[in-house]
Amino acid sequence: MGISPIQLLIVLIIVVAIFGTKKLGNVGADLGQAIKGFKNAMKDEEKPADKLEHQKTDAADTRIIEGEARREEEKTK
Repeated sequence: MGISPIQLLIVLIIVVAIFGTKKLGNVGADLGQAIKGFKNAMKDEEKPADKLEHQKTDAADTRIIEGEARREEEKTK
């Protein structure tokens, strides 16, 4: 009971008759630009997050080293 290929072809012919091929081409180009812009924005957001993650791990590493140094001092006392 799904849509057959013949029905899809009829719908496509009606859409082309209403909008014309020029407008459909413009819609396709606009959609492609929107997708490209979205992908670029996602890449830009990932870069700062990676930098922040490295900064957090560096700070955490420093804290661990200080804690281990204190433990060593406490053992010698």
